[in-house]
Amino acid sequence: MSLGVTILGATGTIGVNTLNVIQQHRSRYRIIALTANTSVDKLYEQCLEWSPRYAVMMDADAAEQLRQRLLPINPDIEVLSGVEGLKQVASADATDIVMAAIVGGAGLLPTLAAAEAGKQVLLANKESLVMSGQVFMDAVKRHNTRLLPIDSEHNAIFQCLHGQDKVAARKILLTASGGPFREHAAEDLHDVTPEQACAHPNWVMGRKISVDSATMMNKGLEVIEACWLFETTPDHIEVLIHPQSVIHSLVEYIDGSVLAQLGNPDMRTPIAYGLAWPERIDAGVQSLDLKTIAQLSFSQPDIARFPCLRLAYEAMLAGGTTTTILNAANEIAVAAFLQTRLKFTDIAKVIETTLANLSGRAASSLEIILEDDAKARDLAQEAILRLYSSSSPLLRTA
Repeated sequence: MSLGVTILGATGTIGVNTLNVIQQHRSRYRIIALTANTSVDKLYEQCLEWSPRYAVMMDADAAEQLRQRLLPINPDIEVLSGVEGLKQVASADATDIVMAAIVGGAGLLPTLAAAEAGKQVLLANKESLVMSGQVFMDAVKRHNTRLLPIDSEHNAIFQCLHGQDKVAARKILLTASGGPFREHAAEDLHDVTPEQACAHPNWVMGRKISVDSATMMNKGLEVIEACWLFETTPDHIEVLIHPQSVIHSLVEYIDGSVLAQLGNPDMRTPIAYGLAWPERIDAGVQSLDLKTIAQLSFSQPDIARFPCLRLAYEAMLAGGTTTTILNAANEIAVAAFLQTRLKFTDIAKVIETTLANLSGRAASSLEIILEDDAKARDLAQEAILRLYSSSSPLLRTA
């Protein structure tokens, strides 16, 4: 019997790659729901190919456009909209597996709904754990949810820990490509453009996560995610710059053994692993040719050049909603940079200012988390406006 799959964020890189893997195993999986934010054309084409039971657009106007286009061709597809629509399909009875691939804090509520419904959750939305770690993990345990990490690094750690004594794990080594600016001098980063920041040397990703990779905030968020997923603390996680992106992460054990997961930088590998776990299926990924790669190199990250990584470590150590505030401020700052309203090097300044102006508190409920998320976004916007008014040569309007 085939398994029903809902893809939250179907038109993004992870969503497209998930459909690519499923295409190779159509007898094993069936698509229940596909969702997108505003990409009507792309979701329309996906609906024509996959005929899901539901299609969801976050934007209500986009949902109506999609509904009108699908009605004469496939009236059986129910088009929903907004957060409630996302939560509905994430917890639908026909859904067995939820690929949680919505970018940013917008993915929290539908991903949490999937966890509370006891679905098998393939977590590509790290912000769900960054924002609401304890609340989210409590829901996973309470509803006996199978949570499988899809980020290549966390998927690698999961594989290295599987079947091992977790107590015997001494340290997690989280690899990072270093992004497009790993060899740039700090003084050369001030005037980089969104196009330069989004030109990742190894991975094909969306614009927001590409900027996060360039600032190394993405790695900082992954440190926080790893703490929750693997029940550890920041002092047991070491970030290593590994430009080749072949070793996706490692785990060191107390006997001196170090287990690593290797593979080509292709997200279809962790996606296939999550879909079929505990089995393995063909992902359509080329074999890794170490002879061609020839060299694997490693170095420490430069915290002075990439202060976002430091801020993430500090936020996780502070605990509570501090990581919620960190994530919210980063999302606002990155959006402003992509709109050319903020300089690249000012992203970290906006985040640090927001953290200084809003103290974290115990993240004891979803309501508190969402309140601090909203406050942080407002404060980050104010910080950007102050930068704009006090240093207009540094900023320009879109």
